Amino acid sequence: TPIMIPLMDKNDEGRRSHYLTVHFQIGDAPAPDELVVALGASIGGRPHHRIGDRYQDLKELGDLHG
Repeated sequence: TPIMIPLMDKNDEGRRSHYLTVHFQIGDAPAPDELVVALGASIGGRPHHRIGDRYQDLKELGDLHG
């Protein structure tokens, strides 16, 4: 079963440096009588993150539509 866990900054959801997705697969689980519980965490942001943040994007979009 393929599993994808989206990650973001726990204090500021607009920071792109912490946008990351953990992908992994458990080949033989879950069985009919099993439940898979998966947690994802990181100790920092992406090493080559995108510049800017979502707040800046919203400001620029406002300028375009204003």
